[in-house]
Amino acid sequence: MPSTMSRLVPSLVLGAGGALVVALYAVIVAKGVTEWSGASAAENPYNLLVAGFRAGHLSVAKEVPAGLAKLADPYDPAANAAYRSLPIGLHDLSYYQGRLFLYFGITPALLLFWPWVALTGHFLLQRYAVAVFCAVGFLASTGLLRALWRRYFPEVGVASIAAGVLGLGLVTAVPVMLQRAELWEVAIGCGYALVMLALAAIWRALHDAGRRVWWVAAASLALGLAVGARPSLLFSAMVLLVPVALAWRQTAAEGARRPWGLLAAAVLPLALCGLGLMLYNQLRFDSPFDFGQRYQLAGDRQEAARYFSPRYFWFNIRVYFLEPVRWYRHLPFAGGIVPPPLPPGHAPVEDAFGVLANLPVLWFALAAPLAWRGRAGAERAALRAFVAAVALVFAVNALVLCGFYGNCSRYEVEFLPALALLAATGVLGLERALSSRPRWRRAMRVSGGLLLTASVAFILLTSLGRYAIQRYLLGNHLLVAGQKPEAIAQYEAALRADPGLVDAESGLGNALLHAGRAPEAIAHFERAVRLRPDRPEVHVNLANVMSLTGDLPAAISNFEAALRLEPNDAETHFNLAAALAQTGRMEAAQAQFEAGLRLKPPDAEALANWGGVLLSAGHPVEAMAQFESALRLQSDSASNHYGYGSALATVGRLDEAVRQFEAALRLKPDYVEAHNNLGIALTLLGREAEALPHYEAALRLSPDQPSAHNNLGLALARLGRLSAAAAQFAEALRLAPDYQEARDNLARAQEQLRALPP
Repeated sequence: MPSTMSRLVPSLVLGAGGALVVALYAVIVAKGVTEWSGASAAENPYNLLVAGFRAGHLSVAKEVPAGLAKLADPYDPAANAAYRSLPIGLHDLSYYQGRLFLYFGITPALLLFWPWVALTGHFLLQRYAVAVFCAVGFLASTGLLRALWRRYFPEVGVASIAAGVLGLGLVTAVPVMLQRAELWEVAIGCGYALVMLALAAIWRALHDAGRRVWWVAAASLALGLAVGARPSLLFSAMVLLVPVALAWRQTAAEGARRPWGLLAAAVLPLALCGLGLMLYNQLRFDSPFDFGQRYQLAGDRQEAARYFSPRYFWFNIRVYFLEPVRWYRHLPFAGGIVPPPLPPGHAPVEDAFGVLANLPVLWFALAAPLAWRGRAGAERAALRAFVAAVALVFAVNALVLCGFYGNCSRYEVEFLPALALLAATGVLGLERALSSRPRWRRAMRVSGGLLLTASVAFILLTSLGRYAIQRYLLGNHLLVAGQKPEAIAQYEAALRADPGLVDAESGLGNALLHAGRAPEAIAHFERAVRLRPDRPEVHVNLANVMSLTGDLPAAISNFEAALRLEPNDAETHFNLAAALAQTGRMEAAQAQFEAGLRLKPPDAEALANWGGVLLSAGHPVEAMAQFESALRLQSDSASNHYGYGSALATVGRLDEAVRQFEAALRLKPDYVEAHNNLGIALTLLGREAEALPHYEAALRLSPDQPSAHNNLGLALARLGRLSAAAAQFAEALRLAPDYQEARDNLARAQEQLRALPP
């Protein structure tokens, strides 16, 4: 019985550790907050790709919007922005010859998404697919650690191996990546799983001579499929040379026949996968080497990007390996790095962090050569070959990414699992090397435990910060969609996870403001300023809400603070000018407006906005000049004609005002304010009969306007239609009981009606 228990306990401990990690993955994705294409699994890009395959074509099963097809340059990020964002959701799809394609690899669709829908009849959400792939990758690496332990390090205690399991699951950036498990992460997760499975097959090839050819072929197939998920993993295929080289040396030493069959097993599956990808590309983009990246509908022009360059190497090495994060006194404590200056052509850093600076347990990888120290013969050769294979996977993938023009934490998943496996191997080597020195080994275990704890804590805290950011981004989507209560809930969830997330404070302020809760909004904008007084945009947000609530001195103060931080922001100059004008400081306002124009070439919108400010501040003549300038730049703008007409009406030039309002309505027939003001101008000119249709049009378009009902009533009264006029005055009072002018007009109409002969 003790013997059985001694064999069972290690398996139970390792199984519990593995189950804990997989359960954590499941919890993270279950609380996932968004899918870029929306909540419906059928609308996820990978499922759209599968639907396209099932329909007999290689494009995704999504219609190209007519507006996108008509664009002169559909790859212009500004022009295609409306089609990339929700609810259409074409971001990062490739558009080529009138069809939409998925640049990201085909392998996840073939291995998981298509079989899933075929077996269940339902589509699989992308975030669950990422969790499945990451669980497979983690379990494969855990199996390798267990195999290393059982075969080469049986003297090491199960506690050390259990710690290694936690490290392989949590010190790999996977928990961070799972916080946003969508289109991009599907391909990376699939690549991670296949590379780990390839390493597992190579392990078997190194230790099962009778079936070595089959195991090498399996590794070659896994790596070929990995390239189909992430083309950047192509260079990982170099690892196939490790078992081939070892067998080559053994046969040379023994004088046996060269293992040509083994070499063929290493090359053929990989080559077949490569040929399949080339055919796939040829059929989609008319080139075997074109994956469609330059046709992506992205936030920047992909055809202009320089994806790989030697000048990116040192910058990316610093970002991926050496840069520490900032630390704070509040959750999640760990912030982002302060990236070095970007080299020319490099994209901004997203959320990458230096793994050696922030995950200190990984330094144990330097001890990996101790694994074969003191060993001899075939045992030494096989173990050294496997460690070399893992190191090669790490080094090759890291070098490829260091030459790339972008970086983020999800890319780190391509090299961190191999580095974590090397670190675990280093710990095993140290345990063995220090077996005769108990004190040193105890010290190593304590220090290793502390380093592992610090590393796991960093990943979990970073994952919590990522959760907060995703909640904030979801709040933004909901607010744009007009779902204010739901947006508020998401911003509040983000702030519970990261009370220092200033963008969430500002987002919550905006949502509360849109919900009519101005005092609460001001409190959050003020807190954002306290959190980050060095950010000009938080001052601008607070200034804008102060302007809306009438606290112009506070608005002016915050606009000025923003300009001290960023003096070259034209919009802030314009906003400050508007606030100054409303306080009557016209000279200072004019100076700010001119400062904005010096930074931003005069455009119709800026001129018209300034005209509106001048008009509301009681300077209609100066406003007219601005609207005239705006119309010279943009004569087909209904709002410019409307503004100019309003200024003309204010100075009594009613005939000209009528022409401007009519021009506005020709351009925009449903312009409520233009209908209403045209009616007023016509009424003042004594043309009440012409005014009536415009008041009626304004009320059809917006029936809840008390002033429009009152104006219509006045026109009807002047035409002698007193009963109809009284009805309009009464409706105005129903909508606005304190509307004194309507009350007086109603009383006058009723008095006139009573004076009429029976």
